[in-house]
Amino acid sequence: MPKRLTSLLPAAVLGILLSSGSLYGEPPSGAYSSGRIDNPSTPSVTRSDEKGTIPLYGYRIVNRYPHDPEAFTQGLMIADGYLYESTGLWGASTVRKVRLQTGEVVASVRLDPTLFGEGLTEWSNVLIQLTWRAGRALMYDRNDLNVLGEFKYEGEGWGITKWGSFLIMSNGSSELRFLDPSTFTVVRRVRVRDGNAPVDLLNELETVESELFANVWGSDWIAIISPEGGLVVGWVDLSGLRREIRGERRADVLNGIAYDPDGGRIYVTGKLWPELFEIELVPRAAHSGPSPTSVKSVNSKKQ
Repeated sequence: MPKRLTSLLPAAVLGILLSSGSLYGEPPSGAYSSGRIDNPSTPSVTRSDEKGTIPLYGYRIVNRYPHDPEAFTQGLMIADGYLYESTGLWGASTVRKVRLQTGEVVASVRLDPTLFGEGLTEWSNVLIQLTWRAGRALMYDRNDLNVLGEFKYEGEGWGITKWGSFLIMSNGSSELRFLDPSTFTVVRRVRVRDGNAPVDLLNELETVESELFANVWGSDWIAIISPEGGLVVGWVDLSGLRREIRGERRADVLNGIAYDPDGGRIYVTGKLWPELFEIELVPRAAHSGPSPTSVKSVNSKKQ
């Protein structure tokens, strides 16, 4: 088992974050018409463990890279020096291969207009892309993005990552589902909690060493989770990163975490962000008690 991330700091992470941006497009005729969550309530997060406190981290920007400002980022990963990205929006969802240094899209596949792209990961050189409400995961050859097939799942698909011998999915609640990658059946379910409080709105997922990073949708926070039991073992506060974005101000919420294990680097971006950041975690004082910030109510997710 790899060492815990909390013992490796400073480790690279990256962040971008939230803004307003309410124009997400409408579903096509026959597709779902409502957003995945309307007026989400503020989660009660205590940031405390059995010892009373858990680590809290800020960030330092290490590098910044160009990112397509039209990309409604839903999933992000890195392999062989390329970024692989899943984008959403009805009629505009894609899976794409991107040069990290320049932001150039070198290959892209557009989804059927009735599908809304979501989280992205890979298993044995096969890309796996979730869709929001269709219950379909699409599979592609990682090298050329040729479509290889698909599998079905129940409920909504938000985030997905690989961890050990499993795939882990989120669905916007506090639940994580562990899938057998050979059959795509659910073999285990875990509820994520901060102390005794459930952590809802778990969105994009990324494995970082032995731990799991999860965007909490609509907020500036990333939860660091121990997948074995679902306990939050740290929080990353990315508030302020959106103000670092140069130029375009249409940027929407933070979403998209990619980890490069070869260099120990983490990259983060958001929906419609013109930049992608590599950041380094900066330890701050351990925190207990009410959340320093909270998920803001939004008129409609339409994620």
